[in-house]
Amino acid sequence: MTTYAIGDVQGCHDELVALLDAIGFDSRRDRVVFVGDLVNRGPKSLEVLRLVRELGDAATTLLGNHDLHLLAVANGGKVGRRDTLTPVLAASDCDELLDWLAQQPLAWRHTASGTLFVHAGIPPQWSAERTLDLAAEASATISGAGGRRFFARMYGDEPSRWKESLHGLDRVRFVVNCLTRLRYCDLDGRLDLRPKGRPGTQPAGLLPWFEVPRRESQGTPIVFGHWSTLGRVRWPEHDVVGLDTGCVWGGRLTALALETGELIDVPSRNPRDPEDPGD
Repeated sequence: MTTYAIGDVQGCHDELVALLDAIGFDSRRDRVVFVGDLVNRGPKSLEVLRLVRELGDAATTLLGNHDLHLLAVANGGKVGRRDTLTPVLAASDCDELLDWLAQQPLAWRHTASGTLFVHAGIPPQWSAERTLDLAAEASATISGAGGRRFFARMYGDEPSRWKESLHGLDRVRFVVNCLTRLRYCDLDGRLDLRPKGRPGTQPAGLLPWFEVPRRESQGTPIVFGHWSTLGRVRWPEHDVVGLDTGCVWGGRLTALALETGELIDVPSRNPRDPEDPGD
């Protein structure tokens, strides 16, 4: 059995089919972990959701910021001008797909290797264990009775720094922002969610979340997505692998074979104009 991790699909259904074929994926034998953002920007979000859901227990899917945006729109939020979510919302199986999506985790750990999977990042104050606990706490809100209220207040960059005393929707928003939007923070762990470029282009005083010295999650292998401008996939000096290789923007869709470290990718077939490739 091989465990594969796949980066941001973002509606690139044809490339996903090609990648699963390239890795010889067999749902009876293998497992696949999607690191978030199954939907949006690309042309076939509906087909991606159906394919991944049909994989059943062979797939683990993390929630990304675009997946949460879809859930927010379905709960009364506004459709963005560059969103490609209408086919999902109009589908006869929309309710079933969204109910399934809302149940997906924000973080997951591969037991055999200890690898932690998130969509975006982890603030320096959290260990791997604390990340999993807080992710489960936020997921319970998203999938439960408080989900609609959360989605109405999901958007926003505050609070920007972790405190154990955070409570209510502020606490959930901070956890969600870290796990689905984080790229840069300062040495004290204060988030800045605005910069989206590759490391070296950020304002002074900010570091990629994984470069913050003495972060509590050091020593834990981490696989993430979200950052299409990152510049490279492997960052061995920090024990992290970033799998968003910008398929929807004309890059590639990438899979990591967790047991061997092999990377397999396929090219984009229908790239979008990268007006804002950091989304």
